[in-house]
Amino acid sequence: MGLFKATLTNSASRVFGKLASTAFPPLIQLGINKLYTGITGVDLSAFYPHSHYKTLNALFTRKLRFEREFSKDPKTILSPSDSFITAEGVIEASDALQIKGFSYNIRELLTKEIENNNIEKLIGGKYINFYLSPMDYHRYHTPMDMTVHRVVHVPGLLYPVNFKYLKKVPALFVKNERVILECYDSNHKLFYIVLVGALNVGKMTLSFDERIETNIEADTIKVFDYDEGVFLAKGEELGMFMMGSTIVMLFENGFVDLNDKEGRNVRFGEIVATKH
Repeated sequence: MGLFKATLTNSASRVFGKLASTAFPPLIQLGINKLYTGITGVDLSAFYPHSHYKTLNALFTRKLRFEREFSKDPKTILSPSDSFITAEGVIEASDALQIKGFSYNIRELLTKEIENNNIEKLIGGKYINFYLSPMDYHRYHTPMDMTVHRVVHVPGLLYPVNFKYLKKVPALFVKNERVILECYDSNHKLFYIVLVGALNVGKMTLSFDERIETNIEADTIKVFDYDEGVFLAKGEELGMFMMGSTIVMLFENGFVDLNDKEGRNVRFGEIVATKH
């Protein structure tokens, strides 16, 4: 996909977002919802029925009907979302894999707005990439008790993030729009959560800061600092994607051991790593 076509995906995603936010007459909306779940394979058994959702976006961003149980052990780290782990491993010489054979540079991913000292802490640490397909639950949650000290919004393109494009576009995560969260656990260990935009992702939201707007016409990186830090408890809702996308987690060296979930589907609440 060339730059011109890639840029068109941003415009197409904004148009799609407007259509998906439109409330059609109830019978028509019910048909749209059933068509979508039929095509994508969405399972609503843990959610409200088709008729509950007044727009397609409401269906995309559906809430769980019942709370999920998860480990309260402070050493366990949860999957932030229902997703497929496309790659995980060790950050080597500042590189991590988006998929086998295709890497991305974490310095470029995190931008110059992240202090070099912090990036150096990540070398030799671990990474996990979570891909959310259109059929998945689109809300994301905190993987552990954590404090957010900085958020960076990076405008960019909106390539699809499915396997076809992960194999086709080098360093795709670095090219796409993203929201970067600089976080610390209760022992002040550093990690990053990177929300990566994708085709038809109308918005990426954060529950604790409504100022952050994505998929808008912008070309300037914006930085949001929280001097006191924003504390979020383990399992708390962090925000949502409107349509499928990817979450990247990067952990400082010596922080975690991975639970070997690469190539597997995981659900929010499932343990994906353990603290040392």
